[in-house]
Amino acid sequence: MGVAMLEVHGRKVHAMNFRDYIKQHKILTDGSFGTYYAERYQTEESPELANTLHTERVLDVHKSYIDAGATLLRTNTFATNSAYFGVDFSVVRDNLLAAVRIAEQAIHECEKNNHGKKIWIAGDIGPIPFSEGKESAEIEEEYYRIAKVFVEEGITILNFETFSSMEHILPAIRRIVAEEDVFVMVQFSVNQFGYSNAGLRAKKLLSMANAVQEIAAVGLNCGVGPAHMEQIMADIPSSDKFRIALPNAGYPKRIRNRICFSDNPVYFAEKMQDLVRHNVDIIGGCCGTTPAFIKALSEVISLKQTPHVSFDCGESNTKKSVINKSFFHCRDGSEKTKKLLAVELAPPLDVRDDKLLEAAQLMADMGVDVLTFPDSPSGRTRIDSILMAEKVHRKTGMTVMPHICCRDKNTIAIRSQLLGSYINDIHNFLVVTGDPVPSMVRQSTKAVFQFDSVGLMQMLRDMNEEMFENTPMFYGGAINHNRHNLDIEIKRVKRKMEAGASFFLTQPVFCEEDIRRLRTIKEQTNARILCGIMPLVSYKNACFMKNEIAGVSVTDEVVARYNKDATREEGEAIGIAIAKEMMQSAKDFADGYYFSFPFNRVYMLPSILEDFGE
Repeated sequence: MGVAMLEVHGRKVHAMNFRDYIKQHKILTDGSFGTYYAERYQTEESPELANTLHTERVLDVHKSYIDAGATLLRTNTFATNSAYFGVDFSVVRDNLLAAVRIAEQAIHECEKNNHGKKIWIAGDIGPIPFSEGKESAEIEEEYYRIAKVFVEEGITILNFETFSSMEHILPAIRRIVAEEDVFVMVQFSVNQFGYSNAGLRAKKLLSMANAVQEIAAVGLNCGVGPAHMEQIMADIPSSDKFRIALPNAGYPKRIRNRICFSDNPVYFAEKMQDLVRHNVDIIGGCCGTTPAFIKALSEVISLKQTPHVSFDCGESNTKKSVINKSFFHCRDGSEKTKKLLAVELAPPLDVRDDKLLEAAQLMADMGVDVLTFPDSPSGRTRIDSILMAEKVHRKTGMTVMPHICCRDKNTIAIRSQLLGSYINDIHNFLVVTGDPVPSMVRQSTKAVFQFDSVGLMQMLRDMNEEMFENTPMFYGGAINHNRHNLDIEIKRVKRKMEAGASFFLTQPVFCEEDIRRLRTIKEQTNARILCGIMPLVSYKNACFMKNEIAGVSVTDEVVARYNKDATREEGEAIGIAIAKEMMQSAKDFADGYYFSFPFNRVYMLPSILEDFGE
């Protein structure tokens, strides 16, 4: 047939054929399926649904790109996933299978016009939307399952496109490559300034991907037009990986409530000639690029491959950030290496901050190392954690550490906030994904969750390397030792450490089982752990924490120690006693203690630390 993906050979031969072919030829991909489909059929339906609802439409789009000169056809599966479709994976699988069959049929029907030219098929995989309540492991597993369906159907070129980081796709890539001989392509999407939605630089993203043995080709797609993509690629050294450049037709505009791109295939092709000079091996287009764009490209760019030049990428062996050497950047410029005392002060719900400032001064007088400020916990509006921390730092001179969560802001807002924090001497953060928005207000208040805590840590690490090398940000993460599957939490801790987390604050501990689980995490990760201590102050307080606060495990035995009719002093005494017991039990592995006091009752701390000997 002359169509590599339809030849009756083993899958390993497919992958090797493509590797051999790309060494001799540049690859011309198709253009944007989605925008061309919407324009051609005047519809706003998801194009992936057409794999089963309008197969003839999908077939015609594929054939149009082949006739225009494309030598690599991507399946119409960019958004084929359970999160986007809102279905279980069996429906996703059916859609993937239909997409492969249509792509193969398109190649077969265009065979006579190809004059022996090889046409390849890549299984196309786009980002799976991150939604609250969905575990990272679930997303990673679905990427693998999608890839596995493609491989089982004989597709051995896998195209991961339009990603802002490798966080969730890398485990799937390594897993599928370990099982099958596949050619993996990875493309990131960045804006005109070279940053992805995860806040990472294109140079950093490509450097990270270049260091992954299992990835064969890396590059950029979407986000920008050809001129900006050329500027970005010009700043990125080549590597031994094949290089990809698939820009948009330009920048979109809205006409009569429809997103439209300029019809400029000649200009596009001219600018792509500049891109090809940067050792680009795989070229084509993304949003707005129709068959006319691909035809224009095929007419001006030779698909004969030139020798591939390799350079040191510059960042793959970048020195590790100094943030792993200590816990916090302290107010006297020193690095604290002793057991630390951190105290959480919840910013008020209104503008009356006098009591919090009094509590902060008391903690300063006691020699507490750092004050932390949660970022609107439980999805309830409070004074901004960073602004509250800045005021406390200014008034008391204390080392402060605001929490920063991913729930309420997109990448642009968070980067801006971090830059503002830095110039105001706020250099310590606890990075958390964030509690969900309460369901009673979900109709009017929407969570953002553009990424989770690991993604935000990666952005901070990138900013440290790019802007804050001399005085880097120090950041840590949270540990939820109450997770049902402790192995998953251990993996999360390791991923956070890889993303630059230099310390961890845990959920409060209330029993020996909590201590055992934290000790296991310590043994398997060697993470620096500040053990969470929360002295509950009454029977009512204990019942509330047990029954209404997610992630905190208050046992029946703890509740039973409180008398319903106890005085305030008696209730606090029980809380102090339990806190002391937990600190003593954690003493052999804890690197410090993280206190959170109900109702900001920080005056209990002296009694807790009394006679502790730390």
